[in-house]
Amino acid sequence: MLNVVWFKRDLRIEDHRPLFNAAERGAVLAVYVVEPDYWQLEDSSARQWDFVRDCLSELQTVLRAKGSELFVLQMDAVAALDLIRARFGDFTLWSHEETGNDWTYARDKRVAAWTKGHQTPWHEFTQTGVVRRLGSRNGWASHWDRVMAEPITPAPKSIPTPPCDLPTHIPSARDLGLASDPCPERQSGGRQVALRTLDSFLHVRGRNYRFEMSSPVTAFDASSRLSPHLTWGTLSMREAAQATWRRLNEIEPSPATKAWRNSLTSFSGRLHWHCHFIQKLEDDPAIEFANMHSAYNGLRPETGDPERLAAFMEGRTGYPFVDACLRALDRHGWLNFRMRAMLMSFASYHLWLPWRESGLFLARRFVDYEPGIHWPQVQMQSGTTGMNTVRIYNPIKQSYDHDPQGVFIRRYVPELDRVPDAFVHEPWKWGERTSYPTPIVDHAAATKAARDAVYAIRKASRHSEETARVIAKHASRKSTPRRRSSKSVDPAQLSLKF
Repeated sequence: MLNVVWFKRDLRIEDHRPLFNAAERGAVLAVYVVEPDYWQLEDSSARQWDFVRDCLSELQTVLRAKGSELFVLQMDAVAALDLIRARFGDFTLWSHEETGNDWTYARDKRVAAWTKGHQTPWHEFTQTGVVRRLGSRNGWASHWDRVMAEPITPAPKSIPTPPCDLPTHIPSARDLGLASDPCPERQSGGRQVALRTLDSFLHVRGRNYRFEMSSPVTAFDASSRLSPHLTWGTLSMREAAQATWRRLNEIEPSPATKAWRNSLTSFSGRLHWHCHFIQKLEDDPAIEFANMHSAYNGLRPETGDPERLAAFMEGRTGYPFVDACLRALDRHGWLNFRMRAMLMSFASYHLWLPWRESGLFLARRFVDYEPGIHWPQVQMQSGTTGMNTVRIYNPIKQSYDHDPQGVFIRRYVPELDRVPDAFVHEPWKWGERTSYPTPIVDHAAATKAARDAVYAIRKASRHSEETARVIAKHASRKSTPRRRSSKSVDPAQLSLKF
């Protein structure tokens, strides 16, 4: 029987258990389905597709070297299955599990119904530490450690593929009818770029990661920059985790290596954190649309002020550091985590925009948009989880703290080039006029109003009961940290080719 491998957010052939198992059992039809309806969603964008297109192009080349091909079907996933069945008859479907947005969740349920109706075996494999149908968070951290320590699955030596006239053309963003979305400094996609990025981070760029990841002045170089590759699966989480552990074991403890060891330990924690947040959306898909804590329903208007939203989207809020971050995101498709948090906080608290509106805009901007991280974080920074500390970022303080000389601001907000250093963070205090707008809201007044509104809900009697439910379902469980050793994995599987 034919084995159909459905590539989704796993655009590689290494550590790809569905592909490996399918190839061991006979002929393989490797398929990527470009779903037009998905790419017209409000959280999809041309910059994301352009990255995926890079990945697909390289994946096609790699598969051809194995005697196979990547067939690209531009249609609904169920229609694609119907087409394959009409051409080849019965088959077995292989894929990775996916924790995507609500649309992909509904799509997978339709695929499940189709496979059941046609008595088609569908083998799904996990590729992260996320657990489907998780009963309790207890023990989840230890489970993540065990999964990440499992041997890395090698690429199949050969991938036999039947003669086939299905299309192989990878459409462009224009072919998909996507709106123009220039992103001139976007990261390139593909497995080889991912491996080079991982290697440079672990051996060159990551030394001061712990201290330099917070400021956008240093974060573009000091951060791993692996997030789009993890999102679209050119690199597996297991590969990233094991490479990090191996590098840590190579570095002997000493005063000279303290920065490296601290940074890589922090990064290893972030990999864990990555799956921790995706697990939230896996457990509760409604997080994409509804407040995690129901007491916050009605906190903000269903539709925000259109002028404020437009100013936010265009990077003209009048707060230089906020606008610099928004414009940098527009050019790169990436921004460091602390600045993402600040932007979401500013939109939700200062501009009092409903988090779904600003969250969708940011999702489109991020090439590395990962729904399972994005939406829980959007709610955390908007104060609607009920269990997290209310963090209202002060955009002026953030500016002074993370861009003291205004280097980042001047790069992305050239209207402020001639403003003296003493006023670049607060140009409205300078005596001369510029083309840069005045602040769209008053920071102090907006912060007070937001804090008062959120804490009024937190003080209500029904708040704590609902908070307990949210904590039981979504909060992390503390576990005793342990130093990971290369002995915890099969040494034969620890040779990533950089």
